[in-house]
Amino acid sequence: MTTLVIGARGSVGRHVLDQLVEAGEPVRASARNPASADLPPGVPVVAADLTRPETLAAALDGVRQVFLYVTSRGMADFADAARAAGVEHVVLLSSGSVLLPYAQANAISLAHRAAERMLAAAGLRWTPIRPLVFASNALTWSYSIRKEGVARLLHPDAVTAPIHERDIAQVAVAALTGQRSQAGGLSDLLTGEESLSQRRQVELIGEAAGRSIRIEELTEAQALDDFERFGSREAAAAVVEFITAATEGGSPATDTVRQVLGRPPLPFARWAADHAAAFV
Repeated sequence: MTTLVIGARGSVGRHVLDQLVEAGEPVRASARNPASADLPPGVPVVAADLTRPETLAAALDGVRQVFLYVTSRGMADFADAARAAGVEHVVLLSSGSVLLPYAQANAISLAHRAAERMLAAAGLRWTPIRPLVFASNALTWSYSIRKEGVARLLHPDAVTAPIHERDIAQVAVAALTGQRSQAGGLSDLLTGEESLSQRRQVELIGEAAGRSIRIEELTEAQALDDFERFGSREAAAAVVEFITAATEGGSPATDTVRQVLGRPPLPFARWAADHAAAFV
């Protein structure tokens, strides 16, 4: 049963691809430009772009499962193309924000719930994977840490439970390979098990990178401008809302990884060690 990994160059998608290859599963990867994809040897790479629906039919030909991210454009076209191609199962990297009552009206939650509704309306069998805080979000601090030895944070003592992208991928692979049913917790809120302040996360990065890192606290207005570098103003406001809520327990830690994979999630210190070079 061939699985198409859309977004195979992404931080989670690449781990999904590698883990499927390691498990001996038939797999295909998509990239906007296959010539520059730099993916494992022997993996078929097809040209596909969710914003160009004319590329989807060929990419999905012979595919029975798909892993993909939520995107701002192209989800409805993908759902139509997947149904027409006879795709049997879609694993969607969604967002844990759809499960947080206080976040229902923010831009990130709205976008992910809209994508989930599109797949459901298409009549496809689908499984959402819903991580809340990616450990890799800390890479947004990497430039200022490398250049100035400074991490600029909104609410440094806000507590979250970041999850390693490798664990997110392994939960997605469990869904793709049928290791667990959706009822078994695959779509539950997905986090690490350690609740850590942002301040402590920076300390762990400093220990891994072998350097001292100073923290400068941002106001909410400054943080809104800073986060807008990575997306829309509305998405930046959603991040501010989330971090502010995390100062009062709004970012829980769950045991979903342990339930699905039968082991504890990788600790943030492991993530920091794996990515130390980004901060040097």
